[in-house]
Amino acid sequence: MPDAGVYIPPAQMYQELRSLSDGLTRVETKLDGIAQGLTELSKDVADHETRLRALERGRWPLPSLAAVVAVGSLGVTVWQAAGR
Repeated sequence: MPDAGVYIPPAQMYQELRSLSDGLTRVETKLDGIAQGLTELSKDVADHETRLRALERGRWPLPSLAAVVAVGSLGVTVWQAAGR
């Protein structure tokens, strides 16, 4: 016995197609919003990276300066101790 199959009227097919199209449009809109957010986030990360690098460049002399002062103090102490 042959299978009779299923009949889907054209109006129902059209409704389903419209529903799928509307859903796809919503997904595309959300993806565009996510892409825009990622672009802005990328710019923020680059800005923060630039700021951090500037802070790090301004801070590197402090440990070096502390080491020079410590060596100088040690030298003065040794010189005073040797002189007395």
